[in-house]
Amino acid sequence: MNPVFEKGGKLYWLHSTIDAFETFLHVPGTVTRKGAHVRDAIDLKRILILVVIAAAPAALFGMWNVGYQHGLAIGDGRLDILGNFWYGFLKVLPLYVVSYVVGLGIEFASSQIRGEEVSEGYLVSGFFIPLIVPVDIPLWMLAIAVAFAVIFGKEVFGGTGMNFVNPAILTRAFLFFSYPNQMSGSACWISHKPAEQLVDGFTGATPLALDGASAQYGTGFWDLFIGTVPGSVGETSVIAILLGAVLLIWTGIASWKIMFSGVLGALFVGFLGQWAGIGTISAPMQLLYGGFAFGIVFMATDPVTSAQTECGKWIYGFLIGALCITVRLFNPGYAEGMMLAILLMNITAPLIDHCVVSVHISRRNKKFNAAKI
Repeated sequence: MNPVFEKGGKLYWLHSTIDAFETFLHVPGTVTRKGAHVRDAIDLKRILILVVIAAAPAALFGMWNVGYQHGLAIGDGRLDILGNFWYGFLKVLPLYVVSYVVGLGIEFASSQIRGEEVSEGYLVSGFFIPLIVPVDIPLWMLAIAVAFAVIFGKEVFGGTGMNFVNPAILTRAFLFFSYPNQMSGSACWISHKPAEQLVDGFTGATPLALDGASAQYGTGFWDLFIGTVPGSVGETSVIAILLGAVLLIWTGIASWKIMFSGVLGALFVGFLGQWAGIGTISAPMQLLYGGFAFGIVFMATDPVTSAQTECGKWIYGFLIGALCITVRLFNPGYAEGMMLAILLMNITAPLIDHCVVSVHISRRNKKFNAAKI
């Protein structure tokens, strides 16, 4: 069938789409034949698949937690692992369908129009998006947000590798600023019962928004570390996120410098806040709340939108952690801060790299001039 889709064939206009499916299902037949090139066993497709595998524990636990929180809302706190997971899976599945149908549809159409190969970049973004939004977000809102993020945050700049902001974070930002009520939580968790019968239920994008409801849902160390708290699907379980972090660091896909410096930045501002008597959450506990862990592991380390220089990665990660806690301490209208911190630093990352390179060149020139003298 390949000649039909190649240049001169009847269905050549579908070449990009067919090539995308062929590349996804098979190892490409092209190899390096001459010249000096990096020769490695890994390619973009394998990198992205490893990222998805790293995020899988958070996704699977999040699906179970959706069912578990639903059980709490209707007065059933049993640890029915299979029952809770199946309920959550059915609730999260439509989010994935919308995310991939809309996002990949736009990617395929853009590639066909430009006559280019379809990149696998959206495989990861499409997997992350359902994990960072409330499970009860209306599907039509999610579809609009995904379309906006893919078109205006990625395709207009040239597609995968050319975007300057993370598409998944941009999707969440669009939802937050366009539909704040749906992103901040509703009166009850997903349930088949009327809302007035579930006055003790709660759902939201982050447990940081919990106030009076926090008495029912534990917000102690182990509750937050394990993830048995309300929140966005993939952001609740810190231990599941850490499993993904280990894989990303071990394979060299994500920068441990960004993760480590992000934690340092958060602790630095958190302890300053404690010293000044600002806020009620201790600095170490700030690392467990909200989307900090998921953001610093999977979003901040995006190799396309993060800093590229080694020194720049330390600065970039530290500022993300510091900005996140700063927003939490000084902006009572927005309990979370990770989304804004990552977006701002995505935009600032090129400037950080430029400054680092400029300082390096300046120092090298001074040493060279001193040696000449």
